[in-house]
Amino acid sequence: MIRLYDTTLRDGTQAEDISFQVIDKVRIAQKLDELGIHYIEGGWPGSNPKDIAFFKDIKDITLHQAKIAAFGSTRRARVTPAEDNNIQTLIEARPDVVTIFGKTWDFHVREALRISLDENLDLINDSLAYLKEHVGEVIYDAEHFFDGYKANPDYALKTLEAARDAGVDCIVLCDTNGGTMPFEVAAIIQAVKGRISTPLGIHTHNDGECAVANALVAVENGIVHVQGTINGFGERCGNANLCSIIPALKLKMKKDCVTDKQLHNLRVVSRYVYELANLIPNKHQPYVGNSAFAHKGGVHVSAIQRHPETYEHIRPEYVGNVTRVLVSDLSGRANILAKAEEFNIDIDSKDPLTLELLEEIKEMENRGYQFEGAEASFELLMRKALGTVRQYFTVLGFRVIDSQRSGDVKPFSEATVQVKVGGKIEHTAAEGRGPVNALDNALRKALEGFYPQIKEIKLFDYKVRVLPAGEGTASMTRVLIESGDSLTRWGTVGVSDNIIDASYRALVDALLYKLVKDQND
Repeated sequence: MIRLYDTTLRDGTQAEDISFQVIDKVRIAQKLDELGIHYIEGGWPGSNPKDIAFFKDIKDITLHQAKIAAFGSTRRARVTPAEDNNIQTLIEARPDVVTIFGKTWDFHVREALRISLDENLDLINDSLAYLKEHVGEVIYDAEHFFDGYKANPDYALKTLEAARDAGVDCIVLCDTNGGTMPFEVAAIIQAVKGRISTPLGIHTHNDGECAVANALVAVENGIVHVQGTINGFGERCGNANLCSIIPALKLKMKKDCVTDKQLHNLRVVSRYVYELANLIPNKHQPYVGNSAFAHKGGVHVSAIQRHPETYEHIRPEYVGNVTRVLVSDLSGRANILAKAEEFNIDIDSKDPLTLELLEEIKEMENRGYQFEGAEASFELLMRKALGTVRQYFTVLGFRVIDSQRSGDVKPFSEATVQVKVGGKIEHTAAEGRGPVNALDNALRKALEGFYPQIKEIKLFDYKVRVLPAGEGTASMTRVLIESGDSLTRWGTVGVSDNIIDASYRALVDALLYKLVKDQND
């Protein structure tokens, strides 16, 4: 059994641009428990009030499997563990597990702690022995172990022996600087196992792009405890990504770590943590990213329809993901048929309409359209070609005015639209924070009286891309909009040499898709 130790709430928060409130940390801990994580490192209670509050609040939450770990350091030099405030705060937090780190690299002992090598051994041993008297389970993180071993192997091993002699439950070998290579990890772990019988763990960073590989190599060499973070969050280049490690252990290495049902939650947990971190998910992330099982080339699509394993290394549903077929100028007939099936649209592979639609898509992409992030626009395109989209409304015209009233005041934006619904014409105007927002507000205002469900639509993302043409401000622009309601999200696209017109096209598709979707649900 491989034990999974998550440090998203502590090491992960050391990443640039990431900060969680206490309630966020509690909610993430619950999700990690559902995923099957065995240890959740909640923070360093001796370092800040937020972490102290987390350990207090998490006691009111029922977790089904995970143990809560508090993180800290060995005692300070020249004080006993009983006198060390950091050690006492760890005990007072009353976690299930305490994890502390200590120095294994002689360079750090001399230059950072400025004590003798023997003093450092005492510091490690008596800190851990004291904690073992007061806490049920104690884990020791051997900081900078791999660098320390490469510099002075005998001393690095002596620090592990000091932890072993204290009766610690697990000794974790840390690649703190993240520069160790997989072949080095394997050789060093074998050397450690010759001297240390205590269960061993691994903690790797990604500075050399080897964090996941190093963790997996460590398991192959007998490590039974793996530390990492969701989505690889962490200081500098990040920590080992548990979203890659867990399926690799379970599906590739056949190691017992989580259940099949828990593994199915992987993508949900990944997205949940991104959401609470207020970060856009990495679409190219292995296993859980939107593009992890996305197929664009026509040959690929044709092949996966017959046998998915031709271009997919695992079945995406194992990790809660799905196969996606992208449509672009690289597409073949198989892409069109696959997308039609995905949208429950009946289309014949021999129908001339299929080839006609393919040619239209290629011509549109030649003008700058991109449907890979705008599948709602693509579905509407298909349905319009088949004549299955009801004429919900027609925009007869619009006008957008931006006026600067004085030098220090933001420009005033107002949009006027005229729409026709059935036999009725609605003429409305609205203001906004910028011309696109004003146009969005005016369109909604004109249509909400006819279609109240439009009020449910939220705009989540708005991207503008200037397409390369060498024409400066007269260049073509592509606008991608992500919209959604309480149930789902969808992307739409518009292209024009006028940014307002491109935005208008994407906005109209977003509103129309909501109406089509609700009718078909």
